[in-house]
Amino acid sequence: MPLSEHEQKLLEQLEQQLNAEDPAFAQSMDSEASSPRTSGGISIRHLVLGIVIAVVGLAGVLVGVASKLIIVGVVGFVLMGLGVYIATTRGKTRRGKQKPNSSTGSHSTSNQGQSTLMQKLERKWEERGGLG
Repeated sequence: MPLSEHEQKLLEQLEQQLNAEDPAFAQSMDSEASSPRTSGGISIRHLVLGIVIAVVGLAGVLVGVASKLIIVGVVGFVLMGLGVYIATTRGKTRRGKQKPNSSTGSHSTSNQGQSTLMQKLERKWEERGGLG
């Protein structure tokens, strides 16, 4: 469900006000909206995979302690370390696989080469499928 013209104008005004009051914050929000990574540069996929491996490793340590099998505890500890390592590594950058900048056609800007925060948010909303 697209925004009404009144809502689009309000959002554009809020964006302009944010850019005028705090350009550093607006720039950081703009770069985060276009990036699939967190602000630290850690891949979300690696973070989730690392957490899962670390939890499996923790379970291995607990099973090793409960059953008094040292090798199971050691393997679990190694898995925990591997999970933390994977969670904190950076993923590959996919510069060649980014989608080209497409215009939504809802409103035009004077700077065609420069994408605004609103256009990026609209593009992300459309990629998700909107409300339905």
